[in-house]
Amino acid sequence: MRPSVKLSAVHFSPLTLAHSRARLTTASSHPRITPTVYPAFFYNSLPTRTMSSPSSPVAAPAATLNSYDAVPPPPPITFPRSPVPGNPLGEGKFIRTAAALIIGDEILNGKTHDRNSHVFAQYCFEHGVDLKRIEVVADDEEEIIEASRRLTEKYDFVVTSGGIGPTHDDITYQSLAKSFNQPLRYHQDAVHRLTEMTKHRPWVQQQNEEQRTATLRMALLPEGNETEILFVGEDLWVPVVRLKGRLCVLPGIPGLFHKLLRLLTPYIPLPPKSERPLRIQIFTDRAESLIAPYLTSLQARLKPNGIQVGSYPILGQGVFVSLIGRDLPTPASSDDNGNGKAQARIWLAEVAREVEKEVGGKVVSEEEVALKRERSSSSLSLSLTSSSGGSGNVKVEGEKAKI
Repeated sequence: MRPSVKLSAVHFSPLTLAHSRARLTTASSHPRITPTVYPAFFYNSLPTRTMSSPSSPVAAPAATLNSYDAVPPPPPITFPRSPVPGNPLGEGKFIRTAAALIIGDEILNGKTHDRNSHVFAQYCFEHGVDLKRIEVVADDEEEIIEASRRLTEKYDFVVTSGGIGPTHDDITYQSLAKSFNQPLRYHQDAVHRLTEMTKHRPWVQQQNEEQRTATLRMALLPEGNETEILFVGEDLWVPVVRLKGRLCVLPGIPGLFHKLLRLLTPYIPLPPKSERPLRIQIFTDRAESLIAPYLTSLQARLKPNGIQVGSYPILGQGVFVSLIGRDLPTPASSDDNGNGKAQARIWLAEVAREVEKEVGGKVVSEEEVALKRERSSSSLSLSLTSSSGGSGNVKVEGEKAKI
C-alpha cells in the first residue's frame, strides 16, 4: 500500500509564471508538439492561484494586475454653463412649430432603431409645441444641406440628431457650416472641455497623432455671426450648436440626446404653461367602424375649439379614442337681438364624459394605455410564433423574417 501524501498549499507567484513562460518558449524536442507562446501581457494579467488538499483551506486569490489599476479614478469635473442669451426669435415671441432632422445611414438601413425622434415628439407635446415634421436623411452632404435649409425656413425650432462623432461619416457640422455659410473652426472652449473630460482615460494616453486629430474633430464647429455655441450641462463637454437661432445640433447617442434636450430648455423660448395641451384617452371594446360616424361628427363640432379627436385601434382588444386640446373659450355668439352672449368654456373633461357614454368606454390613464399596448404586442408575437411552428420566424415571399 502506497503511503498517502499530504499536499500543502502551493502559491504560484508572478515570478513562477515568468519561469513557466521561459520554459514554454524553449523549442520542444517532440517533433509534433509546438510550444504555445503568449504575449507578455497575458502572463502579467494572470491571477495567482493556490493548490490545496481537501483538508487545507483555500487561500484567497491575489489581486489581479489590470492595466486600469495604475490609473487613478478621475476627479469630478464641472464646467460653467453658458449664460442664457436673448430670445433668438425676438422679444415676446415663442416657439409654435418644430421639426426633427435625423441623420444617419444606420437609421435608413435598419441597423439602428431611432428613439430620438420619439423623445423629441414627447418633449414638444409636453411643452405645447406642434411637431410638424420628422425627416431621416443619409450621411450625405447635399441632403443635409437641402433639408436643414428648408426646415429652418419653415419651422420655429429644428433639432438634428447624429453625425457629430470622430469618424469619416460624421459630417453634420461641416454640412451645416456650408448650408448656412459659416466657417469651421476649432472651438477653444470645446477643445479644453473635451481634453479635461477625457485626459484620465487610458486610451487617450495611447493615441497617436491621427487618432488625436480624429478626437479633436468633434470640436471643429461652425462659427460665425449666426452661430451660438451653448454649453448647457455642467458635467458635459459636448455643446449644443445653434444656427440662425432656430436649428440646434444634438448627438445621435440616445442618452446624450435626451439629456442635452432637457438641459436646453432654459435656452429656447417655449410657450407659457397655460398654452400646453391636455390629452385624455378613452378605451372602448367596440369595433372602430361602429364608432366612426360619431367621432367624425364630434371632430367637426370641436375643431373650432382646437380639440383634436383621434382613433387608435388595438388588435383584438378595442379602440383608444384620444382627445387633445386646450381649455379655451368658445367663439362669442349672439342671440337674435344681436346681444353678445357670455363665452362658454368647453372643458376637455366634459367632452370625455360625453365620449364615454357614446362609445361605451371609460377614461384610462397613460399607464393603462401602455399596458394594453404591451399586451397586444405580446399576443401578436405569440400568435406569429405559433403559426410558424414555434420557431419565431414567419415566411415572407419565400424568405424568413425575424419577428
